[in-house]
Amino acid sequence: MPPKVKTTREDIVSAALSLVRARGAGALNARAVAAALGCSTQPVFSNFATMEELEAATGAAAYAHYLDFAKKEAESEKYPPYKALGMAYMRFAKEERELFRFLFMRDRSAEDTSPTPEFEGAAEMIAAANGVSLETARLMHLEMWAWVHGVGTMLATSFLSLDWSLIGEMLSDVYWGIRARHVKEGQA
Repeated sequence: MPPKVKTTREDIVSAALSLVRARGAGALNARAVAAALGCSTQPVFSNFATMEELEAATGAAAYAHYLDFAKKEAESEKYPPYKALGMAYMRFAKEERELFRFLFMRDRSAEDTSPTPEFEGAAEMIAAANGVSLETARLMHLEMWAWVHGVGTMLATSFLSLDWSLIGEMLSDVYWGIRARHVKEGQA
């Protein structure tokens, strides 16, 4: 008798991530994941006690993919480091529409929404570049992020289609406008 093929937790998360990426979060269910793996639902529920647990693991994998995407954008050196963060977020929205929706366009009221290490790192970048307090830098980043998320949402939903050079110019305009409001002359 041939040995049983063991379906690992990583296999299941990878299949779930591919499913969400291709068909959206609404397609994520045990049967669809099992079908993608060519197995029954038994391995899914042997590795994950609930669908919520699988959704959380899939979310963590999607977020790791997003961070890798953003890192590659920054490493391309097409933009200054802080601008690269915003451009990566919007590019992810356009190129990975379903993952963007899964990560950033869902009800988060029951989740911990305290600032992530990435948010804090961006605020520290702003503080260092502009000679402002971390509190002011957090506000500046929040204002920037609200704009970037809005454009990202429009890209992810095909509401808006803009040239990347125009998006880059607009992002700079918003940054300099926010900076002008928060940074006193001679401060930075």
